[in-house]
Amino acid sequence: MTATPTATTSNWTEFRRGLELAGLSDLVDDSTLTRALYSSDASLYRIPPRAVAKPRDRGQLEQLVRIALDNELPITPRGTGTSCAGNAVGPGLVIDFRAGLNRIIELDPEQRTAVVEPGVVQADLQRAALPYGLRFGPDPSTHTRCTIGGMIGNNACGPRALGYGKTASNVLGLKLLTGTGDLLRVGAGAEGGPRGTQLDRLQALVQANLATIRTNFGLFDRQVSGYSLEHLLPENGFAAHRFLAGTEGTIGVLTEATVNLVADAPHSIMVALGYPSMPEAADDIPTVLPYRPTAAEGLDSRIVDVIIDHHGPGAVPPLPQGKGWLFIELVDDDPVRLRERAEAVLADSHALDGVVVTDPAKARALWKIREDGAGLAQVSLGAPAYPGWEDAAVRPAQLGAYLRDFDLLLREHGLQGLPYGHFGDGCVHCRIDFPLTSPGGSARYRAFMFDAAALAARYGGSMSGEHGDGRARSELLPIMYNEASLSLMAQVKSIFDPANLLNPGVLVDPDPTDADIRAVESIGTPLTLIEPEFAAAVHRCSGVGKCVADMTGSGGVMCPSYQATGQEKDSTRGRARVLQEMINGSMITDGWRSPEVHEALDLCLSCKGCRRDCPTGTDMASYKAQVLDKAYAGRLRPRSHYTMGWLPLWARLITTVPGLAALVNGVGKAPVLRNLLKWTAGVDQRRPLPQFAPKSAKARLRRHRPPSGRTVIIWVDSFDNAFAGSPNVEAALEVLSAAGYAPQLLQRNACCGLTWISTGQLDGARHHLRQSLDVLHPLIADGTPVIGLEPSCLAVWRSDAEELLPDDPRVPEVAAGLKTLAEFLRTAPEFSPPDLSGRRIIAQPHCHHAAVIGFGPDAELLKRTGAEVTTLGGCCGLAGNFGVEAGHYEVSVKVAEHDLLPALDADPDAIVLADGFSCRLQADQLAGRKAISLAELLADAASGSI
Repeated sequence: MTATPTATTSNWTEFRRGLELAGLSDLVDDSTLTRALYSSDASLYRIPPRAVAKPRDRGQLEQLVRIALDNELPITPRGTGTSCAGNAVGPGLVIDFRAGLNRIIELDPEQRTAVVEPGVVQADLQRAALPYGLRFGPDPSTHTRCTIGGMIGNNACGPRALGYGKTASNVLGLKLLTGTGDLLRVGAGAEGGPRGTQLDRLQALVQANLATIRTNFGLFDRQVSGYSLEHLLPENGFAAHRFLAGTEGTIGVLTEATVNLVADAPHSIMVALGYPSMPEAADDIPTVLPYRPTAAEGLDSRIVDVIIDHHGPGAVPPLPQGKGWLFIELVDDDPVRLRERAEAVLADSHALDGVVVTDPAKARALWKIREDGAGLAQVSLGAPAYPGWEDAAVRPAQLGAYLRDFDLLLREHGLQGLPYGHFGDGCVHCRIDFPLTSPGGSARYRAFMFDAAALAARYGGSMSGEHGDGRARSELLPIMYNEASLSLMAQVKSIFDPANLLNPGVLVDPDPTDADIRAVESIGTPLTLIEPEFAAAVHRCSGVGKCVADMTGSGGVMCPSYQATGQEKDSTRGRARVLQEMINGSMITDGWRSPEVHEALDLCLSCKGCRRDCPTGTDMASYKAQVLDKAYAGRLRPRSHYTMGWLPLWARLITTVPGLAALVNGVGKAPVLRNLLKWTAGVDQRRPLPQFAPKSAKARLRRHRPPSGRTVIIWVDSFDNAFAGSPNVEAALEVLSAAGYAPQLLQRNACCGLTWISTGQLDGARHHLRQSLDVLHPLIADGTPVIGLEPSCLAVWRSDAEELLPDDPRVPEVAAGLKTLAEFLRTAPEFSPPDLSGRRIIAQPHCHHAAVIGFGPDAELLKRTGAEVTTLGGCCGLAGNFGVEAGHYEVSVKVAEHDLLPALDADPDAIVLADGFSCRLQADQLAGRKAISLAELLADAASGSI
């Protein structure tokens, strides 16, 4: 093979000239921001590309590829970038297929086939096939965002490949551009076309090496490492289309695929089996397989414990006794026979305990644990865990023994790992706490990788069972394959890509496994040394890309700006990559003030959805606040930071000085003055200004005389205190009084500092939090119940306060003592929810409520009313100061159009419920719908006015 090519100044200049002549310059972006976004995939590796191309159709793709090849520019195809082996990063031109080549060209339900462009997301193909009772069989855990082209590149599998086969088994035909620029057609769609010299040469090579292929390739189902040359054997019909699955973009650039669709049986059931340990669960796989499961997944208690720690015990349904589990899925046309098969699995297994899970919701919750396994595994250990040795596979009957030896190997190297995976196929995923950021960490990683490869080879296994070898395992192939096999793979590569321009460094003539590791390259950089905790935090993002999935109907919040724009820079993952490059400092060089960083963070709504929905718990709202704090330290800030960032101070002044609220409200209605006021405040001219109340809620209700009963304190937030239009505080007094309590308003100021946090004024936030602790802590320490009405303010105490004041022991006590109204009423003995049977409610949880506090108590209370409740996912789009600030209006509206506005349009007579001030304001301003808080709902229902 030739030396690994690079993107030199000369070939880049000629490439750009070729683009200009073809009129394609607008498809290629070589900005620092974009290069940062695509510098990593979901692997350990960091290789900034020279540029990123986003072709919109196959004609443009073919032109781009040929121009790049003509100018010897390396090419790396990329789907969604969820590769955990480093398959989707490269030094030259990265081609993003998902951005434009994402059409389903044809779906034939009679033939059970689909013709797709490579950027089609697997879940989108599933939705298109579902009305016909069909599906694309393989379903990786990233199925909500991975592309069919990426699945073909890696020969992806997923849990249900046990029942439906690997991607290679479901590929019927391919069209691709080889490294010589030739358009190759193989399989379905190639009939009658020219054979081509490359295929003739390939067939001749295979004929000359039949013995080598038959004795070294395709020895068991999950042997995915290297090229799957067994598909080219005469007895397998020289199935070049199947051989090309798993070649990781090193043979050709895919332009179109014809895939097989399968009929899903109408009935499915889960059997959950518990064992003393995970290896003992693996030992039982031979007992399970004769029952023809479509999936047989294994995991142990460590992943489950992480979910419980992060989200509480209610996040995991009751599991069978044990420390290791098998989740078995069976499907059938006959529900009676299906139940009999499930009971037989339960009876014949050697499990400690087991249960047939008939509740679909419980089954979905258990499968979700597996889907989020990669991200959860990364944060399950004491130190960060990484991919690398990610998806080795052995024959299923040997899996238990392999897992025991693998555990010994980890201990020998002083490492901890968290295995889980597709036990029915003998495939094991594992994230390991490689000490990559410690002295000698890279060498320890390399040593382990070679020893792990030797262990897998000793079992006759494959170093990759579904993700491909990529940059992580390609160098290890000589441990698995003999010289004749390696030479054969190199000869195959040279037929199709003689200049080594297609995904160089992968599979053939590979780069070292310990080269270009992202975490290693950040060691010792100035920002890592100055801000080590921040550097570690932004590297939590593993890149699995759950934030770029379509969250419609999922109940998730993350990531609302990406849902609105579809731009990688507006995803949680994209922002994390830019922050990682800021820490690295070699490409983004201006630190906290880098324009690329601020462009990436600009459309972050600080919704905190990623804090809950991201499997690794990436909290971009917190990172954004820290960046803004550092960037503007000692500098003049944007106007909105002084107006909206200090809003509680201005609101207190406006509602305290007699007549000032009327003056400000009047100015807000006069066209010229209104526009000037908005400009001064940094408010978008299209955004109506909320009206201040003539008197604050505290002042209005100062003379409130509570009834007899136990004292309850209502902590009045700045929004409910100052703005007109929502009698939230009055309603809360009524509800609590009716429940037998003596509610009182907290008259002393106790601001949580939320607006200072969202604008990155963290010293100001700390100041307000300390003052508020002085007020709130004595009450809570004395056992007095304190209730907060604004979710975003209460959420500060359960998230940001501990980060900002980590050494103050009062913070966790206040966080535990402050309750939402629903949390408090849940245990109130005399409270009985009103009967709202026959009424429909559209509930829009504030994003901080959903992500930090949890909407469970509210959902439970609403269920007890008997109302028909639709709980929306996603963010309303206003998000505090975000949707008000100049430059954010369009995105704010688009976010609202994702979930909130369609739901309101679909049911104009429903009650709109929103505890968040922002959510109520957005519903009113964009849809003309009055939303009410939970307190108002309960009070109005009790009075009969609803």
